[in-house]
Amino acid sequence: MSDVKLFAGPRVRRIRNGLGLTQTGMAEGLGISPSYLNLIERNQRPLTVQLLLKLASVYKVDLEGLRAEAGGSVAELKAVFADPLLAGELPGDQELVEIAEAAPNATAGIVRLYRAYREQAERLRDLSGLLSGDGAALAASFETRLPADAVRDLFESRPNVFPEIDAAAEAFHAALQPGEELVVGLKDWLRRMHGIAVRSLPIHVMPGHRRRYDRHSMRLFLSERLGPEDLLEEIAVEVAGLAFDEALAAALARLPLEGPEARRIARRVLLRYAARALIMPLSAFYAACQRAYYDLDLVRSRFSVSFRQCAERMTTLKRQGLQAPGFFLMEVDQAGNRLHARGAEGFPRHRFGGHCPKLGLHRAFAQPGTLLAERVEMIGGPIYLTLSRSIEGPQAGFGELLRRTALLIGCEEASAGETVYGAAALALIEGGPACRLCERQGCLARAQAPLIRPLGLDERVTGLSAFDFE
Repeated sequence: MSDVKLFAGPRVRRIRNGLGLTQTGMAEGLGISPSYLNLIERNQRPLTVQLLLKLASVYKVDLEGLRAEAGGSVAELKAVFADPLLAGELPGDQELVEIAEAAPNATAGIVRLYRAYREQAERLRDLSGLLSGDGAALAASFETRLPADAVRDLFESRPNVFPEIDAAAEAFHAALQPGEELVVGLKDWLRRMHGIAVRSLPIHVMPGHRRRYDRHSMRLFLSERLGPEDLLEEIAVEVAGLAFDEALAAALARLPLEGPEARRIARRVLLRYAARALIMPLSAFYAACQRAYYDLDLVRSRFSVSFRQCAERMTTLKRQGLQAPGFFLMEVDQAGNRLHARGAEGFPRHRFGGHCPKLGLHRAFAQPGTLLAERVEMIGGPIYLTLSRSIEGPQAGFGELLRRTALLIGCEEASAGETVYGAAALALIEGGPACRLCERQGCLARAQAPLIRPLGLDERVTGLSAFDFE
């Protein structure tokens, strides 16, 4: 055991920088000279077992992580340089080890670039196959093959419930015992367990990112664009990625996904789910919703979260053992593009649709920050309780366009009585799933001709809509 040696200079330096120590300060804690520590950091001296144990006891360094940190990066670099385009460029693996040790951020960049290259090549092969086959079906076939579209459709069509992630989040939250300051507890956990410090950066320093982890300095950088709720979520995403790996892997394994790109996109979605499960643990969140009769503003105030975060978490409550309304939600931009949809039993696209221009979702842009509650009656279908509100994105600087979207959360009227909104006298909107599928005559809001009815073309009669039908 005493003969085991490990060269890990760059990793020791990143740990020291993450703790804000000088070489002299760390050397004193380890009981060695600053010059010897300097040699260790330059990979001219190994880390002996005694020094490894000292690092673990004094600075709470994870020894297994220290040994294995670069292993995965070296393996990924080997896969890159095993490509026929690069085969024979390197005489051995030593240079790859040195790159992974000395420049982990550059290593990650090389791997991401290679992944993008391979995925682009796969798409070009798909496109070539389509062109050589049935060209008439090109557009529809190619669109459905995009991993991002496949992942979006998958999450919209299935219940927004992942029990293994919820269980992991509740156990972690109970062990952490953060009290009223969850953000402080999560920052402290990152520092103690992984040596990661959290720092905020001005917009001009990090103009294009909300969050970025720097492997060299072991710092998690967050943009000053973020408000308190979004800042908490980004920290929780980082914690979830480190603490819930088994639960995330189990949830990911249950999803019918094809290809590595689709799996990575789905993992990002699950990480966001895990972050919100950590901020709003299932048992406490369900109890708060029951006490407040699902009053969104009261519940989100209880957990110091945004309207969007609280609404999405409510769509996860309908499951075995919990009596909760089957909430669903959707988010659109000002052009009417649907950005996001989830549902306790999948988004009800066939029954509710969500494309009716009469929905308060579209009027919410004209009344920023106002909650619009109404009942929507579908043709020959159920009545829904819907709540709509505009959502503002990260802080914009002078001259930048503020990102504003609108969010609708709803449930069937049969469940509305369980909420604070069910007893209110709400306006009744006669809606439909989409103009193309709607058979309501004389609709002032109709934007498209129906698919299943011929248009009324009597020159002596002018209807309320340009698309009146017989």
